[in-house]
Amino acid sequence: MELTQGVRFDTLELSPEILRALMERNIVQSTPVQAGCIPPMLEWRDVIAKAPTGTGKTFAYGIPIVEHIDPEDESVQAVILAPTRELAIQITDELRILYTYKPGIRAVCLYGGAPIGRQIDALKKHPQIVVATPGRLSDHMKRRTVTLGQVQTVVLDEADRMLDMGFIHDVTRLLDRMDKRKNLGLFSATISREVMDIAWVYQRDAEEVTVREDEQNKPDIKQFRMDVSFDGKAEAIAKILNETGFDRCMVFCNTKGNTERITKFLQMRGIDAQCIHGDIPQKKREQVMDLFRKGKLRVFVSTDVAARGIDVDDVDIVFNCDIPDENQAYVHRIGRTGRAGRDGQAIAFCSEEERPLLKDILKLTGLELDPDSGELAPAQNSRKKPAGKKPDIAQTGGQKQAEEKRAAQKQPAQSQAGQRPGRRKPQGQAPGDPKPQGQRTGGKQTPDGQQPQDKDAAARPARRRNRNRNRNRGGQKPDGQNAAAANTGRGQDGRKPGSPKPARDKRETGSPEAPRKAQTPEKKKSGMGNWLSGILRPGRK
Repeated sequence: MELTQGVRFDTLELSPEILRALMERNIVQSTPVQAGCIPPMLEWRDVIAKAPTGTGKTFAYGIPIVEHIDPEDESVQAVILAPTRELAIQITDELRILYTYKPGIRAVCLYGGAPIGRQIDALKKHPQIVVATPGRLSDHMKRRTVTLGQVQTVVLDEADRMLDMGFIHDVTRLLDRMDKRKNLGLFSATISREVMDIAWVYQRDAEEVTVREDEQNKPDIKQFRMDVSFDGKAEAIAKILNETGFDRCMVFCNTKGNTERITKFLQMRGIDAQCIHGDIPQKKREQVMDLFRKGKLRVFVSTDVAARGIDVDDVDIVFNCDIPDENQAYVHRIGRTGRAGRDGQAIAFCSEEERPLLKDILKLTGLELDPDSGELAPAQNSRKKPAGKKPDIAQTGGQKQAEEKRAAQKQPAQSQAGQRPGRRKPQGQAPGDPKPQGQRTGGKQTPDGQQPQDKDAAARPARRRNRNRNRNRGGQKPDGQNAAAANTGRGQDGRKPGSPKPARDKRETGSPEAPRKAQTPEKKKSGMGNWLSGILRPGRK
C-alpha cells in the first residue's frame, strides 16, 4: 500500500511509556512510513518498506520492537542488522530513547573495529535487543558469545546497501540460524533485486509499504552542478564556505586519499574540517561523528561509509566532491540534507572524466540540467523549448534552409546542361531508358557520350578543365562554361563575369542567404558564474 500522510501516535494503541518518550521530544504526528509499518509489525506480520531517506524508518520498526520486548526474559528477542557501524550506533541511540521509561530493557551494539572484549562484557549483561553489522555478529556467533535461538523479530535496515556491500551470505546464514523468528522487516530507500530475493525466501504474506516522494514528504533540496577540474574542487569548496554562512556541511569523496587531501586543504584555509574513512581508528571516527552531531564541527568529510549513518536534521549543504560510482549512492548522499522538513542544498562537482557518470545519475533521478542557472531540476519542470523551433537550425545560422534554396536555384541549370555526378535523374526518364547524349554515367566520358582513350587530364572535357581552372582563380567562371551563368549573364553570386568581387555583407544568423560556411554556434553560458546568488537562500548572509 502507498501512504502519503501520517497519523497521531496516540491513535496507534501504543503503551504510555512509549508515548511519554515521544512527547518529551515533541513528537506527536507520525510519518507515513511509521503509520504504515507500526500496526502490522505490532501484529507480528512481515513488512517490506520502501521510503525516502530521512522519513523516520528507525522509529517505524523500533517502536514495535520495544513494545514486544519482555523485560523479564533475558534472552535476545530482537536483532537489527545495519550495513555500517555508524548506522548501527545511530539506531542504538534512538532505541534507547524509546525504552527510556521501560525498565529492564537493554540493547547492545556490535560492530567491527572496536575491542571485542568490551562487546563480550556487554553481552554478558543479557541484552534483549542486538544491533549489529553482519560481519561482527557472525564473529560473535562463531565465538558462541551470543545466542540467537529465541529471536522473535529481525530487521534489515538499509537492506539494499547491506546486500550490495557483499553481506548477502552472512545475512542468509544469520537468518537461517534465527529460525524461530515471528516476523522479518526489510527497510530501505530503494528495493533492489537482492532485497526481493530475500523477501521471496524468508517472508510470508509481507505487508508492502511504499512512501513516494511528494510535495509533503519530499526533501526540499536544491541541486546544482558545477564543472570543475579535479585539482580545483578543493578550492571551489573553500570559496563557497568562505563566502556563505553555511554552518554545517558534508563533503563526500570516493576514495580515502581524496578525503584526506580535501580535509588538509580546508584546514590550511582556516576551515574547521575533519574526515573519517576506513583507515581511521574506530575511536577517532566516533569522536568526529559526535562533534558533528553536536554542532561543534563545521565540515565533515567522508567516504560513502557514512552516507547513511548520520541523522542530523540541520545539515545546510552537501558537496559531492566526486561523482559516485553507484547511482544510488548519490541519492543517499544528498539525503543527508533537507531532513525533517528543512530545506537544503547539494552541489555536484563534475570534471571532464565524470560527465558520463553524471548522465547516468540524471537518468536515474529524472533530473535535467538548466544551462542558465546550473540547477538540476525535475524533467517535467525544466524549461521547455519553444514549439516548432529546431535548435539545430538556429545554432547553424540557417544552413539547412540555405542549402535547400541553392539546390532549387540550380535545378533549371541541371535540366539544360545535363546532370552532374551524384544528382538525381531528370524527371520523366524511366529507369531502363538509354542515357541522353552528353550525360555522364559515373565514368569519364566526353560530351558526345563516348569513353575517352587517353586518361590524361588534357583529354578531359573542357567544362571540367575550366571548372578546375576557376577553382584555382578564386571561383570566377568564364563565359560559356556554366550553363546557368550563360543563360543569365551573371554568376551564382549575382554579379557579371570579370567584375570585382564585392565585400561580403554581414548577414543575420538565421537568413537563408547566409554563406555556405556554417557559423560557429554561440556557446551557451553555464550560468554558474553567478552561482552564489543561486545557492543562497533569501535573507541568508
